Amino acid sequence: MASGRGKIGFVGLGVMGVPMARRLIERGHALIVHDRNPDAVRRLTRRGAVAAGSPRAVADAARVVFASLPTPDAVRAVALGADGIARGRAVRTFVDLGTTGSRVEDEVARKLAKAGIATVAAPISGGAAGAAKATLAVMAAGPPHAVAAVRPLLAAFGKVFVVGNRPGQAQLLKVLNNMLSSTALALTSEALVAGVKGGLDPAMMVAVFNASSGRNSATEDKVPRWVLPRTFAFGHPIAGVCKDIGLAIDECQALGVPMWIGSAARALWQYAYAKGGAQKDMTALVTYIEPWAGVTVRARAPRRGARAAGRRGSSV
Repeated sequence: MASGRGKIGFVGLGVMGVPMARRLIERGHALIVHDRNPDAVRRLTRRGAVAAGSPRAVADAARVVFASLPTPDAVRAVALGADGIARGRAVRTFVDLGTTGSRVEDEVARKLAKAGIATVAAPISGGAAGAAKATLAVMAAGPPHAVAAVRPLLAAFGKVFVVGNRPGQAQLLKVLNNMLSSTALALTSEALVAGVKGGLDPAMMVAVFNASSGRNSATEDKVPRWVLPRTFAFGHPIAGVCKDIGLAIDECQALGVPMWIGSAARALWQYAYAKGGAQKDMTALVTYIEPWAGVTVRARAPRRGARAAGRRGSSV
């Protein structure tokens, strides 16, 4: 039987998975990786990781297996499927880094426990930039002994917050966080469109918001970096937002909490999805609001002879 001692597994090498796996390698850990995309696997094997042909093969070789997967169904399949982690011979701890939702996470944890595998939910927040810089917020929950054992590994990704003893608690906090973030961007996009329609300079609007009570994650980061320049490259698709905010609304309603504002924000994101925006970047949401007002939220080029700072605005 494989011992897997000292080896770490990583399944799911997407936009977030690759930089997190790379951080573990840089800290000197022996990594065994799997992804259906061979190019993603090669990006890690060039740095010293060993490729495995399936999640089960990873779990046959490593005592701790991380997963960074896009959907709850993918987590369920990788953890519990016929060639999944539950059938591995070496694995003793499964760490789910994705946004899975509490109900699926707790289901996976119960079933893995029957195979002698502890589950730690450790969803992360901070986007692709945070993963690259190791500045993610990591929300960890699970059996205390398992959380304590993997906490030094999680610290490679950013700041770790231990939020509970049940894996689903970390997932609940993550989807609530995502709902707040996506709602802030939705309402900020509406405010910018309204301001431009009324003749305001969007760059000046953002400056005022950030100096006063309207400040939020969208005005501080997403809008100045990806909306005003019209690059729309934050790194998270509208489809992902719809999944995350949908999980949040479902979780809250299951708890008996009405979600009036969250439901309204969800409807706007679903509108953009239905209009063909599923794979567009989340910062492109504003482009689905602009046509209703007949304006474009855009930073102006500096006027000739004027200082660039404070001279940017909108073209409509």
